[in-house]
Amino acid sequence: MFADRMHPDEVEIDVTLVARLLAAQFPHWTDLPIKPLPSAGTDNALYRLGEDKVVRLPRILAAAGHVDKEHEWLPRFAPLLPIAIPVPIAKGTPAESYPWHWSVYRWLEGDTATIAQIADPRRAATQLGEFVTAMRQIDPAGGPPPGEHNSFRGVALSSRDASTRDAITALSNTQDAGAMTAAWEAALRAPAWQGRAVWIHGDLHAANLLAQLGRLSAVIDFGCMGVGDPACDVMVAWTYLSAETRGAFRAALQVDDATWARGRGWALSFGLIALPYYQTTNPLLAAIAWRSIEEALTDDEQG
Repeated sequence: MFADRMHPDEVEIDVTLVARLLAAQFPHWTDLPIKPLPSAGTDNALYRLGEDKVVRLPRILAAAGHVDKEHEWLPRFAPLLPIAIPVPIAKGTPAESYPWHWSVYRWLEGDTATIAQIADPRRAATQLGEFVTAMRQIDPAGGPPPGEHNSFRGVALSSRDASTRDAITALSNTQDAGAMTAAWEAALRAPAWQGRAVWIHGDLHAANLLAQLGRLSAVIDFGCMGVGDPACDVMVAWTYLSAETRGAFRAALQVDDATWARGRGWALSFGLIALPYYQTTNPLLAAIAWRSIEEALTDDEQG
C-alpha cells in the first residue's frame, strides 16, 4: 500500500524478489536467511543476508545511479576515513523483473545514532568534524560534480532558493514563514565557495549514522556523495548536533565563517524541503527535518 511507500514511483521489492535475485546471481548465498530491515532511508530497500551481509536495492530510478558510484568510490574511501563506512562486496544486475543494478554489502553493527545512543555528545561532535575533514582531504580528481545523481547536494546554495521558498510557503500555515525566510536570506548572503570542490557525503543526519557502545561507529548511505561546496556536510551541525556540541564540531573542522553560515542554510533548506514530503511516510526523517529547522532558526536568532 502507498502508506508503506515513500515515493509514488517505487518499484515493488520483497523477500521473494531478493531470494530470486540471489539464487540466479549469487547461488552460494541462497541458503542464508533473508530478513527485511526497517530503515529511515528513502532511496533503497534493505534486507539482511545471514549474519554479516546486507542486500541494498534502489527503490526508485533516481537512486539507481548510486550503485555504480558507490562501487567505484567507497572501497577507496574506507581506508582514508576515521569512521567505518559501508563497502560493497558484490554487484547484482537487473533480472527477475527488477530493473536496476543492486548491491551486497558487509553488515555494519550498530543502531541509528539517536542522541540517546551517544554517551558523550561532544566526543561524537569531534568525531564528525574529523570525518568531514577527512572527506575533504581525499583527492577529488574524477569525482562527480553535483547533479541528479546526488540530489544536487553540494551546489551553490543560491541554486536551492526557489525550492526552499516553495517549501516555506507550503509550511506557512503551521510555521513562522517570516522567521524561516529571514534565516534563509541570511544564509544566502554568505559569500559563495571560491575554493576547489571537495568530496562530500551529502546527507549527514541521524538516520545515516550508526552508534555502538555509546559511540559513533559508522557513517552510512553515500548515495548523495559527490564533489562540491563543503558547506553541504557542515549541515550536520544542525541536522544532528546541538548548540552545546556544535563548537566541538567546528573546532575539529576548522571551518571559515562563510562556510559555516552556508552550512546552516543547507540544514534549513534540507529540513524545509524534507518535512512536508516525508511527514506522513517517514516519521523519523520528518522528525530529523523538523529538528534541523528548529536548530537553524535558533542559531539565526542568536546571531
